[in-house]
Amino acid sequence: MSHDPAQLAALDAVLRLGSFDAAAGALHVTPSAISQRIKALEDRVGTALVLRGAPCTATPAGARLARHASDIALLDAALARDLLLPAAPARLRLAVNADSLSTWFLPALAGQDLLFDIALDDETHSADWLRRGEVSAAITAHGRAVQGCDVHPLGRLRYVATCAPSFHRRFFAEGVTAAALTRAPMLQFNAKDRMQHDWLREVTGENLLPPVHRLPSSQGFVEAARLGLGWGLNPKPLVVKAIAKGLLVPLMPTAPRDVALYWQVNRLVAGALSGLTASVRRTAAAALIPD
Repeated sequence: MSHDPAQLAALDAVLRLGSFDAAAGALHVTPSAISQRIKALEDRVGTALVLRGAPCTATPAGARLARHASDIALLDAALARDLLLPAAPARLRLAVNADSLSTWFLPALAGQDLLFDIALDDETHSADWLRRGEVSAAITAHGRAVQGCDVHPLGRLRYVATCAPSFHRRFFAEGVTAAALTRAPMLQFNAKDRMQHDWLREVTGENLLPPVHRLPSSQGFVEAARLGLGWGLNPKPLVVKAIAKGLLVPLMPTAPRDVALYWQVNRLVAGALSGLTASVRRTAAAALIPD
């Protein structure tokens, strides 16, 4: 199914910028023209693509079509590079977990002739963005390829359960026991984050339900632990210096938790993203524990 490039550009701009007015400004047309293009595209597809609001968001069909338009732009940009023709950088939407973004992933993006639109999600859920067709690539914790994607193993990111020395003295003076872990406040990234609960089950054999602080920030997680708000599993690269300085202490030094990570890329644009894939694999090899 072919689509009018101007209509696809309008859809992309509305979803990326959040409003018809902002899209009109970016494309140097009137808001009415944007509205007409979106309506024409919706009529052609036969379903709503944009949920009007503040900001405007995509319907499932709109997100899939926007990703399709992005994939076409990636392929066009790659072709232009191959033919040594001038071309503006294409936009790549991808899903990445916050801990990878905070520890090792960003250097992989440097030097790439792309504009990045990064969606943050837990590594156990980021593959869902690929399944819904909302991103073209993702860092996931799933080794099985999403349908239509190539998968590349990257290595394992190690996590260490840490807390402040004062917190340790308060809650774990008698040892890191199931009873103590049930009482001690725990840090959780968000409702999707099961890492701490899974670790508790691994080390105690029980399904414990401690009191929880929710804090959706990798650096905030470390700072909250350092300030004594609670304990949490932190990526080792983020806490190794704090542990060495005595600002944080590991709860169980011999019981880290390793999370295997994978780079999954939509096969349609895998060739156009080969340079980025090579950079991601190279950066991961230098930062992660090899499988």
